[in-house]
Amino acid sequence: MHDPQGYDLTYNDVFFVPNYSEVGSRFEVDIAAPDIVGATIPLIVANMNAVAGKRMAETVARRGGLAVLPQDIPFDILASMIEYVKSRHLIYETALTLGPEDTVADALNIIHKRSHNTVVILDDKQQPVGIFKETDASGYDRFTPLSQVMSSELVTVPAGLPPEKVFDILTKKLVESAPVIDKGRCVGIITRKGALRSSIYQPLVDNKNRLKVAVAIGINGDVKAKAAAVLKMGADVIVVDTAHGHQKKMLEAIKAVRSVDKKIPVVAGNVVTAAATRDLIEAGADIIKVGVGPGAMCTTRMMTGVGRPQFSAVLECAAAAKEMGKHIWADGGIKYPRDVALALAAGASSGFIGTWFAGTHESAGDTLRDNRGRLYKENFGMASKRAVKNRNRGAAAFELARRELFEEGTSSSRLYINTERPGVEDLIDQITAGLRSSMSYAGARSIEEFQDKAVIGIQSASGYQEGQAVETNWD
Repeated sequence: MHDPQGYDLTYNDVFFVPNYSEVGSRFEVDIAAPDIVGATIPLIVANMNAVAGKRMAETVARRGGLAVLPQDIPFDILASMIEYVKSRHLIYETALTLGPEDTVADALNIIHKRSHNTVVILDDKQQPVGIFKETDASGYDRFTPLSQVMSSELVTVPAGLPPEKVFDILTKKLVESAPVIDKGRCVGIITRKGALRSSIYQPLVDNKNRLKVAVAIGINGDVKAKAAAVLKMGADVIVVDTAHGHQKKMLEAIKAVRSVDKKIPVVAGNVVTAAATRDLIEAGADIIKVGVGPGAMCTTRMMTGVGRPQFSAVLECAAAAKEMGKHIWADGGIKYPRDVALALAAGASSGFIGTWFAGTHESAGDTLRDNRGRLYKENFGMASKRAVKNRNRGAAAFELARRELFEEGTSSSRLYINTERPGVEDLIDQITAGLRSSMSYAGARSIEEFQDKAVIGIQSASGYQEGQAVETNWD
């Protein structure tokens, strides 16, 4: 056995030491990711089946991040999802729409798919005639037509109006959201927060000014054919994904993708060592996904003992990638805004987030209620029995049963929707606010400068606990 030298650190083991700073405001800080993808915020949504779908991809790209659609999605559905994301408006949210003849039940079935919690009622000419909120259903049975319960006192805003004017209109009218109208037709919906956000964030777009989206593919089967197919669908980034990325099949898979397209950004992982990082880059990867076992749904470390504390893994792999002019994404272990800042300071170009985003309206899972009426989403690991079953739908029953014996993930986890931050954009606001502050404490105006200037200290468990807020009184 190789003798371990020293010890490795998690995000909880470290902290920032404040520096002298000439940064006067959070808005002086540029948080664009410094890698080939071009994200204007350093946030990537993990390719987890219960997290990354078309709603998530659209919403995150509108704010400058990127979602990676999972490899388990059948190609015909995947093509329609990519087409959908590419067709979305860069400013206005996609409205949830129904007709006057649809029922309260129809509205309640879709209203929690987006955090604005509004259904716009359209006539046959796609013109809005009413608004439905969940509270409008009170006192009516589920089969009542929406025409009988909707509010017909509409506030609308014309397309192209500056965000400040939109915000003023909604504030004066005492409404949180309004349909956006272009030539009499509803082209989306905008909220007060959405108007504010459109003045702060810059969408992540392709060369045709459409929202970007990434797609994950596995290392098994005909990788070259899969890569060619997703590129034809319009994917902007390919993520070659497997639990153990430092293996021969991964190197062959990267080369296969590169043989299809020399310029497409290729992400590969997962790994936790400098040697693995170098090997994957030499095979043709632009960005390396770093992390084995730190994810909230992952049981790899408890099952196998394999993995590495995430801060040290990011630090080592990022240094190796930088030597070769490439970058890494920090995948796993991110639970708080501070973790994103620490990952970036350690050298990552973006934080890769899954479970934290699972409990939002935009995640791909269905919205459910517990016996107390609280909304939640179910989440599961991508090496769990549930994911293995989804990934091997066409396998014979005996072979599927054999594969299900080997699981390294949680098959069911309940993520409650936070009433204060129910949407993924609320979490993006929280993360980017924390990151901007971290960078200003370091005296850095860009992520590259942050990585040069950040000073990291090591703390005890009690040091970490000391930094946590107290919600009630001390015991």
